[in-house]
Amino acid sequence: MSTSALPYAAAPTAPTAPSSAGSPGFWRAPFAASTYREIGYTLTSLPIAIGGFTFAVTMFSLGMGLFVTVLGLPVLAAALAVARGLGGAERGRARALLGLDVAGPAAVETPRDAGVWAGMRARLSDGAGWRALLFQFVMFPSRVVSFVFSVTFLVTGWVVALLPAYSWVFPRYLDWPGYRVFDYTSGGERHAYYLESPLQIAGASLVGLAIVFLTPKLVRALTNIDRAAVRSMLG
Repeated sequence: MSTSALPYAAAPTAPTAPSSAGSPGFWRAPFAASTYREIGYTLTSLPIAIGGFTFAVTMFSLGMGLFVTVLGLPVLAAALAVARGLGGAERGRARALLGLDVAGPAAVETPRDAGVWAGMRARLSDGAGWRALLFQFVMFPSRVVSFVFSVTFLVTGWVVALLPAYSWVFPRYLDWPGYRVFDYTSGGERHAYYLESPLQIAGASLVGLAIVFLTPKLVRALTNIDRAAVRSMLG
């Protein structure tokens, strides 16, 4: 059988290169550029995940709904073609922000002069396209969680760690004795707790610093999920 009759390209792909972004040391990680590239990855992943998930659900549902007619086939074929493009964009983001270089799958090819339906059949039997479409489904919840945890730990850690630098603002401008942890009235009795003394402020700052130094480890664990998914589903 000649090569031109095959629906897929037989050209070999380049091997996947190992990640070039090694994990920085524990004490250096909160200030390393690679950490903030990974945080940037988790932050930008949320809007991308929303768009990709919406596209995947809409096109797949539309294609399957129209599958009883011939209109469902071109819809699904178009969805797989776009999913491949989105997969290429995801590999580019992973390369730029995670230091992960994954070679793309072989291109879909059809026999010359085979007609539109032959090309559509080749597209519908494209395993890489289906994996890229599935990627948009399965990564949506993971990326929501990554965004929430990354933002929460990053902001909380630095805000609490730097408390000694701005603790003077509360008594001067807000008429609080210190940073207000809580202040509420229940059963006619007031319950309040403020960080007022230097010892309390220093203790809170140490807790914030602990969060600051643990945040890169958390973000690395979260982005490792994406690394595994990109390798297994988009390569």
